[in-house]
Amino acid sequence: MPTTGLHLGLSTLFVRKGMLSEEQLGAAVSKARQRRQALVSVIVQENLISARAVAELCYQEYGTPLLDLDEFDVKAIPEEFLNKKLIEKHRCLPLFKRGNRLYIGTSDPTNISALEDFQFSAGLHAEAILVEEDKLAKALEAVLEDDLSALDMSGLDESALADMEVQDSERKDDDKEEGDEAPIVLYINKILTDAIRKGASDLHFEPYEKRYRVRFRIDGILHEVSEPPVNLAGRLAARLKVMSKLDIAERRVPQDGRIKMKLSRTKSIDFRVSTLPTIWGEKIVMRILDSSSAQLGIEKLGYEPEQKEAYLEMLAKPQGMILVTGPTGSGKTVSLYTGLNILNTEERNISTAEDPVEINLEGINQVHINIKAGLTFASALRSFLRQDPDVVMVGEIRDLETAEIAIKAAQTGHLVLSTLHTNSAAETLTRLVNMGVPGYNIASSVNLIIAQRLARRLCADCKEPEEVPEHELRNLGFTDAQIAEGFTVYKPVGCDNCAGGYKGRVGIYEVMKMSDEIARIIMEGGNSLQMADMAKSQGMKDLRQSGLLKVIQGITSITEVNRVTSI
Repeated sequence: MPTTGLHLGLSTLFVRKGMLSEEQLGAAVSKARQRRQALVSVIVQENLISARAVAELCYQEYGTPLLDLDEFDVKAIPEEFLNKKLIEKHRCLPLFKRGNRLYIGTSDPTNISALEDFQFSAGLHAEAILVEEDKLAKALEAVLEDDLSALDMSGLDESALADMEVQDSERKDDDKEEGDEAPIVLYINKILTDAIRKGASDLHFEPYEKRYRVRFRIDGILHEVSEPPVNLAGRLAARLKVMSKLDIAERRVPQDGRIKMKLSRTKSIDFRVSTLPTIWGEKIVMRILDSSSAQLGIEKLGYEPEQKEAYLEMLAKPQGMILVTGPTGSGKTVSLYTGLNILNTEERNISTAEDPVEINLEGINQVHINIKAGLTFASALRSFLRQDPDVVMVGEIRDLETAEIAIKAAQTGHLVLSTLHTNSAAETLTRLVNMGVPGYNIASSVNLIIAQRLARRLCADCKEPEEVPEHELRNLGFTDAQIAEGFTVYKPVGCDNCAGGYKGRVGIYEVMKMSDEIARIIMEGGNSLQMADMAKSQGMKDLRQSGLLKVIQGITSITEVNRVTSI
């Protein structure tokens, strides 16, 4: 962990040289303490002074040699000098040895304690070499990234944490030495890497009166994976908040943050972090945001051929509205991002308003909604329309104002994609009516509605056939034609390669195109049942029918379809 030493000699130098005002310095010092980062790191990250300017100033003032790390191969550093605890603690990098001297790359030559620690560790005289802070940060990532692969197979477990229980109860947080946090750091790192390896979508850290548990949501179902000592709850929460750049002193109100975990030079995973004060401490939930999920391609999402064709047909239209609906965690974001990736070409200007931006997409202008600052979906959408857009994505239509602007955009030559929280495609249309949108505007702007759920896939290694009587198949919703044609129903078993007989998830969809008949029902004030019946008569498969097709294809089980379609 980077040291929080602020090295006031260097900070006052910035003020004396007119590079920072007293107010800017005070704010930077406060952020450094809050984030538990070095002052130089914060100053460069906040763009108060460039990394090059800091290095040149230190060179002029202290006469420390200056090295361009871009010209230095960090992989050539001798392994015996790579004390990773000291590297993380001081954000310094031992570069090379000459005679009995070890040269330490640092962006802050006033950090004497770092030189002393490296000198004691290596048994050599340590001297500083100035490097630019931004290049140092990249070099540190390159040196330390191998730690993650090691944690995949090993790391700290609950027994090691239990050994700390007595120590923890015997002294106050303020009395802890920094070294005492190493087991907490390793434990958290191992939990995060385990979650990634197991394909979890969310992690829950939950304090209770007499126990503390950690759960992963895997394929939509929560599983308990760890139970560390309850009296470590505060320290576990503090570590997660430090990683998320949250205020560790604030425990009374919810906070939101983000963590980026680098797995390799080309692969990283983001975690969206939410804290919630409970009566027994702070519950922390982390959502894993893997950008690769947005690159799956429409073929892998589970659309039936005619459903995929309808989606692609409407994506190809220059204007109109495509709405995706379903509960939280039903895969709406992936469906929208898949459509945006198809549309993301050099010829199109695409803008999105999201709360929050979950996955960064190259070539798309993504806006993070900030209601406290006055940046709402409606205000973002108004701004988009002044910037010559071709495609607009609104994370969610929550109110009449947003709905009216989105519909106006869809009617004036723009393709609009958005979501609502309803249970079926037809109910989405009545929700818009209930918001106050006139029926004629809905009928003239909405092109397609997709309702969806995510069902767990049966594990291909252990699924087994299940005998189901014909009368029961009819009761479940299978047609006589399907039963006469014959198919095999499979059930989950469970093995070492899956979670309870399931591995991965597949989408179940209800895709409803706006037709003249459905438009007439809307304008005549009809209800969602009438619209759904009309769409089915025109060939639409509802969620239940689409789920049963996945059973016929051997992809999922009857039990799972019953679970996700509420039958």
